[in-house]
Amino acid sequence: MTPAPLDAVDSAVVGSGDSRARLTDLPMPTVPSVLPGSVGSAGAAGSPAPVRPAEPIPQLAALVPDGVPERLTDRYGRTVRDLRLSITDRCNLRCTYCMPAQGLEWLPTPELLTTAELTRLGRLAVERLGVERIRLTGGEPLLRRDLEEVIASLAVLRTADGGKPDIALTTNGLGLEKRAAGLRQAGLNRVNISVDSLDPRDYAAITRRDRLGDVLAGIAGAQEAGLSPIKVNAVALPGTVEARAPRLLAECLRRGWQLRFIEHMPLGPRETWRSRDVVGAEQVLAALREAGFALTEAGRPDRRPAALWRVAAGTHAGRAYPAGSVGVIASVTAPFCSDCDRTRITADGRLMTCLFSTTETDLRGPMRAGADDDELIRIWAGATWLKPRAHGSDAPPAADGFARPQRTMSAIGG
Repeated sequence: MTPAPLDAVDSAVVGSGDSRARLTDLPMPTVPSVLPGSVGSAGAAGSPAPVRPAEPIPQLAALVPDGVPERLTDRYGRTVRDLRLSITDRCNLRCTYCMPAQGLEWLPTPELLTTAELTRLGRLAVERLGVERIRLTGGEPLLRRDLEEVIASLAVLRTADGGKPDIALTTNGLGLEKRAAGLRQAGLNRVNISVDSLDPRDYAAITRRDRLGDVLAGIAGAQEAGLSPIKVNAVALPGTVEARAPRLLAECLRRGWQLRFIEHMPLGPRETWRSRDVVGAEQVLAALREAGFALTEAGRPDRRPAALWRVAAGTHAGRAYPAGSVGVIASVTAPFCSDCDRTRITADGRLMTCLFSTTETDLRGPMRAGADDDELIRIWAGATWLKPRAHGSDAPPAADGFARPQRTMSAIGG
């Protein structure tokens, strides 16, 4: 392992007053592609993972013996800037790669974080811990009737530089048409909408619901409301990428949407994922080039998950499309764990420092037991300090595979 470069730890400062300490000489995580690879073991999908004890973490406590952490920083020098806040585990689609046809056993309403609890965690993240972006996720967050209230309560927060946090929503788009204007007024900045195919029969087969028309109406409503940019997420699935990908890209370019292909990760029913079936970034790009798209690599300029390619103007299926861009989130074949700045809180208040965490840290319990803000911050920062190197594991880079969290994606939050 090599020491972290100075620019990687420049902001990795924790503590307050005389107790501030700089994290130097921290090894930065690296991780190879896991294709082909093995899959780690875990419990039944949808079951809560073991809860990490809330006691102070000795290594972190040594850095802030007299104070409260001011940043969420881990042992590898990564600092959290992005909070993924799940507000429900329920969903009104049944995507084949995400959950079984009959759905899952949903959390009882009393176990969900309330609006006040979501707001409190958002306030601590933004005003005390340096978070700059909040993404509301599910399940399907539009199923929360108080979504506008949640967004409005987060929109009044201010980051360290005095600005409003960037507030985004990941959604399947069902019902968005009627709520987009209200969400924008409440303070929502932008949306990511899942659309795996533009063929109605194909879409219905993937989602087990014939709702493509409603989804497209939702995207149109978001555009009209000024939610921008609109990003479309599409999971790259085997056997169909050559047909789906070019049509999706051409149509997104025509409509002014930013398309992001996502490699299929092992976060749904166990029988739906095999490493050898993953459609990797290179296969997606090859399908686009074969269809005539001229692509120029642009990298990851903003350190977000998607690697970007510029697309030259052209024609597809006899129709012109303008220049634009396309992204690929290559979590499997080209992981970006070394500069991950994200943390997740599930709808029932469990902290997951990595999408593939096999342990969770309870924040809801201490909140409801009367913990003050400093105590919650210590719990949160202590768990973050132990964030795994990559894909839920601290194994060295030579290791293959993912740790398998005990919840599915809908129960974690994207």
